[in-house]
Amino acid sequence: MYCKNNSLRDYQQEMKSRLFKEWEFHQSVMVQMPTGTGKTHLLAAVVREFLHRSGTCVWIVAHRRELVQQIEETVARYGMGKESGKVKALSIQWLSRNWRNMEESPGLIVIDEAHHALAETYKELWKRYPEARKLGMTATPCRLNGKGFTDLFDTLITSWSIAEFIGKGWLSAFDYVSIRADSREQRMINSLKKRGADGDYQVKEMNEVLNRQVSIRRLYESVEKYVNGKKGIVYAVSIAHARQIAACYSAHGVEAVVIDSKTPASERRELVEGFKQGRIRVLVNVDIFSEGFDCPDVEFVQLARPTLSLAKYLQQVGRGLRKSGDKESCMLIDNVGLHRIFGLPVRDRDWEVMFEGRMMGNALSRVRTENRLPVSCPSSENDKRDEELEIVMTHGQLLEVIRNRNSFYLEEKQAEQRAHSVLKAFHDRRSGLWGLKRGNRMTMMPQYREVFDICGNRAAVRLEDGRVSVVDDSGKPEIIIDRGRRLRFMKGELLGVTGDDGTDSYIDLKTSRTYREKPVVFSYGGEDYGNVELLKVGETFHSRTRKAYASTQGLHKDSLCFYGFYLKIPDYRVPKNCKLVDSVWSTVFDVFACLLEGDDEEVYWCCGHLADRSIVVMDESGNYYHAEKGKKKRYITCNVPKTGEEDFDSVVQRLKEEAGRRAEEIIRRQQRNAEEKRQRRLEEIRDVQPFRMGVKWGLKLGERIVVPPHYRNICPPVGGYCAFEENAYQWGLMALDGKVVVEARYQKVEIEGDGTVRLTIIPGKVKTIKL
Repeated sequence: MYCKNNSLRDYQQEMKSRLFKEWEFHQSVMVQMPTGTGKTHLLAAVVREFLHRSGTCVWIVAHRRELVQQIEETVARYGMGKESGKVKALSIQWLSRNWRNMEESPGLIVIDEAHHALAETYKELWKRYPEARKLGMTATPCRLNGKGFTDLFDTLITSWSIAEFIGKGWLSAFDYVSIRADSREQRMINSLKKRGADGDYQVKEMNEVLNRQVSIRRLYESVEKYVNGKKGIVYAVSIAHARQIAACYSAHGVEAVVIDSKTPASERRELVEGFKQGRIRVLVNVDIFSEGFDCPDVEFVQLARPTLSLAKYLQQVGRGLRKSGDKESCMLIDNVGLHRIFGLPVRDRDWEVMFEGRMMGNALSRVRTENRLPVSCPSSENDKRDEELEIVMTHGQLLEVIRNRNSFYLEEKQAEQRAHSVLKAFHDRRSGLWGLKRGNRMTMMPQYREVFDICGNRAAVRLEDGRVSVVDDSGKPEIIIDRGRRLRFMKGELLGVTGDDGTDSYIDLKTSRTYREKPVVFSYGGEDYGNVELLKVGETFHSRTRKAYASTQGLHKDSLCFYGFYLKIPDYRVPKNCKLVDSVWSTVFDVFACLLEGDDEEVYWCCGHLADRSIVVMDESGNYYHAEKGKKKRYITCNVPKTGEEDFDSVVQRLKEEAGRRAEEIIRRQQRNAEEKRQRRLEEIRDVQPFRMGVKWGLKLGERIVVPPHYRNICPPVGGYCAFEENAYQWGLMALDGKVVVEARYQKVEIEGDGTVRLTIIPGKVKTIKL
């Protein structure tokens, strides 16, 4: 069937040759080629030759209606218009409703963007047309659910990696800029907990967290700093998010338009054409241009949508990697930190294991992320720690890395192999026992009668003597239980134990304490220093500290309060030897039990607060500690001071003075920051003008109301201030943001250009002030 096609590039010719060779042995073949390397060109060449040789028709099936017309237009450019009836472009949704209307059976079925081919939807094609050859085309043969594609395709053919295509000049090099790991935006994204039906982040929660003015302003600032004057694509969370982004960019003079699922097809074509011709600088979209969009001179791609899908990440960044005559490189602006969980686009991917379903096409695990190679750019830009963005890779560095990729990828592959080796059980047929292994390396010889469950580095097993145990990956026992029918790992590092009599109990794996009732885990705080956790068992809260603590019964969860670095637990059982920072405090209301963030020793008694919001606590042995946010507790004294040690009152007095100075400095810094922020805002709104609504006056900037209309009159601004009349003949002076500078009690207020203000108290009596 195969014949050479000289119009194809060398790698496309090779892929075509390999495809026809595989068709000699397999009916269904999937082809992987990175975005921008000419999958469509290869597809057209394959279809044209198939038609020439077989005489049967070809179906090209897409997962979205809007892709069907693109496919028809593409194959028509190769001389295979739909008028002949030999090539049909169809959506899988339409096809599944119109099986009976299909008069001719296809000889070849091509699945475009085949990573969307779900077995439940597409299997009917295989069932109805078993004799037809199948071809799946994709850049990313992976699924977020990790199920693989072997239920549809017999084998996978992979092309060169993205790094190889860049190195050989077929794809564009790129610069990569990202938010910092400790940035506010990254912490917000790390807080996303909810998942949608597809396993990715829930759109509603993403929109609530990221569709805010401060986040959208940072997106614009990224574009202004790194790609000012260039054209590009922005990937947004939702339609509302996209519209807010486009509005912000347009307000700053950047011609930006939104394209989403609600944009009519004709309008979409017109906008895309305007983008390709340069009339439109920025296309903001919601999952529209992840696939099937060809515009080689895209100069930047901005990622404003978090995702757990490797396919979505690579499809999006791939829109900027197409080569164009005068494009030196593409700028990838990662405003959601995706490179930390997926690696850079040039990371080597094991597509075969994802195709087979042995690896999920989602975010890297924490271990894989920590083991990845350092790729940050050591430039002066990175030294500015107050900035939210950092340069991860320049195109010059990238090309150098690719030139030296043999050693680079050997190290990366070894790191990946170490990270991919998850703990598994294996069965020894000869002895009938079970052992543990990571990858092909045995970590524990077969010696267990049963392996109940595995979680992380732990395994729940039955020993040869019949007892049940939790062991680590090397077989070292952490917990041994004399009797038990079954063990199972639960969320929150809990172990469920079913006894021989069928009753259940629960073990806290952090403390090895056992509970008869299933505990509920309550977590407080963040991950910067360490979470604070409690277990609620029945009507009582229990600590997960080395020394056990149980609250009073009937305590409601809403009475527990987290104050930045400690959890307040109301408890009237205060030890009599607990001294107070302030003796006038009431022990009923102000002394309580508390759990320090990052401290798993015990629960303490809070003796009082200092001016800088740090606290003094006492342990059960009568030792006192000073605790503050972001630091470990510091021993200061005890109830019976040792020789040379300060007593409690002396230490606390010194701490109070130090805390007072720190608190004053904090207040001054906050005031300076607030004033600087206010001055920046005043600069932004310097062009405000008075406006009237009904009988009241306010200030507005364009359509944005700065000061609501509740004044009797407002004069035009002069030098950042304006006079206002609150009541009849009661005039005052305000700044442009509405802050009152002079109370409204003067008959007249006049502002002069040099900053002098004349305040008329009564006719003939004038007071003058200088602004």
